Amino acid sequence: MTVAQAVVEFLGRQYTVDTAGGSGSGTVYRERLIPGMFGIFGHGNVAGVGQALKQYQVSDPALMPYYQGRNEQAQVHQAVGYARHTRRRATYAVSTSIGPGSTNLLTGAALATTNRLPVLLLPSDTFASRAADPVLQQLERPEAYDVSVNDAFRPLSRYFDRVSRPEQLFSALLNGLRVLTDPAETGAVTISLPQDVQAEALDVPEEFLAERDWRIRRPEPEAEDIRAAAEAIRAARRPLIVAGGGVLYAFAQDELAAFTEATGIPVGNTQAGVGVLPWDSSHSLGAIGSTGTTAANAIAAEADLIIGIGTRYEDFTTASRTAFQNPDVRFININVAAIDAYKQGTSLPIVADARKALVKLTEVLGGYRAGADLEQAVSRAKSSWDSIVDAAFDERHTPLPSQNEIIGAANRAMDPQDVVICAAGSLPGDLHKMWRVRDPWGYHVEYAYSCMGYEIPGGLGVKRAAIAEAQRGGQERDVVVMVGDGSYLMMHTELVTAVAEGIKLIVVLIQNHGYASIGALSEMLGSQRFGTRYRTLDKDRHTFDDGPTLPIDLATNAESLGARVIRIAPGASVIADLEVAIKDAKSGTEGSGPVVIHVESDPLLDAPSSESWWDVPVSEVSELESTQDAYQTYTHHKSRQKPFLG
Repeated sequence: MTVAQAVVEFLGRQYTVDTAGGSGSGTVYRERLIPGMFGIFGHGNVAGVGQALKQYQVSDPALMPYYQGRNEQAQVHQAVGYARHTRRRATYAVSTSIGPGSTNLLTGAALATTNRLPVLLLPSDTFASRAADPVLQQLERPEAYDVSVNDAFRPLSRYFDRVSRPEQLFSALLNGLRVLTDPAETGAVTISLPQDVQAEALDVPEEFLAERDWRIRRPEPEAEDIRAAAEAIRAARRPLIVAGGGVLYAFAQDELAAFTEATGIPVGNTQAGVGVLPWDSSHSLGAIGSTGTTAANAIAAEADLIIGIGTRYEDFTTASRTAFQNPDVRFININVAAIDAYKQGTSLPIVADARKALVKLTEVLGGYRAGADLEQAVSRAKSSWDSIVDAAFDERHTPLPSQNEIIGAANRAMDPQDVVICAAGSLPGDLHKMWRVRDPWGYHVEYAYSCMGYEIPGGLGVKRAAIAEAQRGGQERDVVVMVGDGSYLMMHTELVTAVAEGIKLIVVLIQNHGYASIGALSEMLGSQRFGTRYRTLDKDRHTFDDGPTLPIDLATNAESLGARVIRIAPGASVIADLEVAIKDAKSGTEGSGPVVIHVESDPLLDAPSSESWWDVPVSEVSELESTQDAYQTYTHHKSRQKPFLG
């Protein structure tokens, strides 16, 4: 068989095996690791992987289903969305042609690796034999002729290999899938396939093509680490848990709930950790950090012990290392990845599965409970923040609503098990602090890479996973993408993919005629919303800041791609109309295709403040008074940064 045929048949027979998150003791989960493959077929993969997929489509259609996409980067985003919703148990493979087809994957690779999410990338490469040299789209470097554009994947991938000879395929695939299924190492796995090698024949051992199980390893914590952590917790006066995505990937939400109920220790969550507890849990402080709640940030400021569980301590989580102001603060970090367990200079790292560590800690801490003064402080802070969000959701600005009102309307209109999707702009921060999550799978915001354009393809990936979940007898979930006009314009073409497959995806498109998030950031840093408005060019002053609003109609654009569109007219009833529109879109049957709900907002109406900070440098010298004022504020916040060596 050819190398490409071997790739396709091998991938079609790989399975993930896991015992976490089962319905009962000893429950074993087994699912296809690679349930399908995306691809756009040009020179490079048309006669290789493309031919192989077509051949198996004829002879064995279930072996490796093929899915179309309109952009290679978007195909990676679909795979990432699927991987996150399946808790890293399954993902898609993506095949590309050489040159721009391959480099279109780079942003997706960076996003996957940054988020610690698995995706298998199979970019084609130029001729290994150099029989035709140089070929169309080949990069030539006179000092290193063996370098191709695919070498750009090396720093972006958790595993990179190039199959320059057919017999190298076996070790490349086995090592690649080893990394793909390792929760401590996972990310983008890139296997570069030269276009001539893909079409070459080789003898493939039958055992290589047999079904193979990849068990997700969930390491136990060491007893000494648990003992030391328990001692530190007992000695603390104001402990606080910072829960990240690792809690969800370990299926540890129930164990976290049991731990907080037993100990009274409150929980703040990162962006990836939204859903670890329901929003109204008495121990849930909600979001923490730069886009956090005032409740979580007030408790964090005084905490003397931070118990990080499954968090990578992104700067938004630590408010650029200003969130934890107690001079004696210490850190216990529980993480399956050592790089994250050792962060903040902790002397108490626990390299282990989050669920198993929480079970052990709960046992060892039997009888321990945090002080009543801490529980009272949590209750007061939480009640105060809930009132702030209530007021923000109940605003009724006219004729254009605030983003707060739009978020509130979507939150009310969606069912508890539905999933909200977002990635970039001001929406992720506002959702993080205000979204009232009711289900562990109900919130999906890509914020490790905060990639504009992720929303629609990422939402498609989540919806694919939700459909598969329902087919296995699980929850039926609607997926609602919330996206601003700036992010929509970057990668809206995957609506065509949803139309082609009849995928019921609901998109709430918020039109505010510019970049709301970086506009607010620019203003805060003294740059006066420079370059963030969608306006016609004033050629005399060469500025886009003051001209007429661009005459674009994104609702008609979505219609032209085949989506059903609901237009919400500005006015006093806009929020009520939006809720009705979301419920209308939800009432459609699976297979009915995407629905885009177009609503305009006022980008100058801010969300409630987190009373926190994010470190983005301000010019030390400037002729602009606005920048001079911003620098004074910046130096004040910088004085509060701490190294957190605890």
